[in-house]
Amino acid sequence: MITSTAASSSVPSVREGADPVVDAARYGAVPTLMDSLLHDVRNPLNALSIHLEVLTEKLKGETGQVPPSQEKNLKAMREQIQRVDGILRRFAEFIVSRSGAPGEADLSETVTRAMDVLAHEGRKRRLQVRPVIVPGVRARLSDTGELGFLVVQTLMRAYGRSEQGAEVTVAVRAEDARAVLEVMDATGSAVESVPEAAALALRCAQLGVELHLRAGSCRLSFPLV
Repeated sequence: MITSTAASSSVPSVREGADPVVDAARYGAVPTLMDSLLHDVRNPLNALSIHLEVLTEKLKGETGQVPPSQEKNLKAMREQIQRVDGILRRFAEFIVSRSGAPGEADLSETVTRAMDVLAHEGRKRRLQVRPVIVPGVRARLSDTGELGFLVVQTLMRAYGRSEQGAEVTVAVRAEDARAVLEVMDATGSAVESVPEAAALALRCAQLGVELHLRAGSCRLSFPLV
């Protein structure tokens, strides 16, 4: 078992053949690109929403009502615009890094949203993701803006270690005055070959979050609010 509250030699190395400088530059550009994408895509989404409402008014005509045969199509278009906007917001929340103040955050809600963001990755790997999340568990952090990063890295570690069709259990609970996130996968190997584990160990050490890594399990422990 690996227990980490400070950076140590237990932090896994980057994957074989990778250049850490190139990787840092590559992934360091992602938040900026995501921020730009969010801005650039939302502009046409807003324009589509406006034109859709103008079209709706024109279709009402003298009756003041949209014909039933067209109302269904307009509703579907409106819902899809809102869906795309929501997807962009959720991804930006976990990718774009924004410093937060010391304080508390809803760990249960953050984990649930992160699972939604990573749902495609789970489906792609055909994983059986089983949530065991107690609602309303709140954690205290020195930087609340980093909770999303910690949660996503924990989930991606488990997804990356798991074979096709394996089960991954995601648990959030209060335990001994601590708010606990534990993600369990079916991999028995203690070898850490995914970069998420290294990033997670380093950031937990910097934030003073208790991290326990062992074969098949990753546990983060925060002061309970």
